[in-house]
Amino acid sequence: MFQKNKNKIYKIKEKLDYFLAQWKNCRLCPRQCGVDRSKEVGFCQIKELSVYTAFLHRGEEPPLVGEKGSGTIFFSGCNLRCIYCQNFKFSHLRQGKVLDEPQLASLMLKLQAQGAKNINLVTPTHFLPQIIKALLIAYQQGLNIPIVYNSSGYERPEIIKALEGIVDIYLVDMKYFTSSASWLGSRTKDYPFYNRKAVKEMYQQIDFPFWEEGLLKKGIIIRHLLLPTMVKEAKRILWWIKANTPQAYISVMFQYRPYFKASSVPRLNRPPSYEEYLELKKLAEEIGLQGWIQEFNPPEELAGVHFNPF
Repeated sequence: MFQKNKNKIYKIKEKLDYFLAQWKNCRLCPRQCGVDRSKEVGFCQIKELSVYTAFLHRGEEPPLVGEKGSGTIFFSGCNLRCIYCQNFKFSHLRQGKVLDEPQLASLMLKLQAQGAKNINLVTPTHFLPQIIKALLIAYQQGLNIPIVYNSSGYERPEIIKALEGIVDIYLVDMKYFTSSASWLGSRTKDYPFYNRKAVKEMYQQIDFPFWEEGLLKKGIIIRHLLLPTMVKEAKRILWWIKANTPQAYISVMFQYRPYFKASSVPRLNRPPSYEEYLELKKLAEEIGLQGWIQEFNPPEELAGVHFNPF
């Protein structure tokens, strides 16, 4: 067994009781519902671990994809639930297949056997105890690729702190800079407060990236999806990243479409314009952020609404 696996197994065993306690009186996310998730549901409206789909995903950032793709697992439910979510079929509507921890571990090992360079956990927060248990099983059975924590960014910094030594790569959104924008898009006002604290904690854990053969093995990538009418908001986020997490990679995304309920919201009922795209792209290039800027109007098939369940 690799020394890395031994270290991860030790860290998971050390933290498992903590995550179970947070789940039993649920404090896993900023909602802090306080319900016993083994018996009832909180805001995320889901109790049993459920997966909508899993596959080798080629649509992620280049250093996560490699030759075959990122081993991406899309969990059902979400603790944020943006009104424009492209994954609404499984984030809002909670479609998916119930799995136990050994089945999830087998899925991780299957993705590794197919050539995945990492295991990419999409919206994992509300299932952290089950995921941690599955990782323990998977490591004991030979999992040896990095773990990507793919998050909306609506996280408690205490929970992120507990993931230190378990997560290798944080792939995290910074969606909003102000509470008014957060309320418009996600019906919560405290997203910016928790988001910035969580991102700082992630960065503190992994401030200097580690690369191997052109792939990111350890690091943080901060995503920002430009929303229509919100260039000023986006600019403030980029400047914050520059000032507070200068070694982080940034992924500026322009794939927004008014999915789900967004078509009925005047400020969100269209894609960003080309002028908005150019304005934000110019700033990202001028201030010297390292990372990736998505093309304007990228292919829509990358959206989760087009993913097939397994």
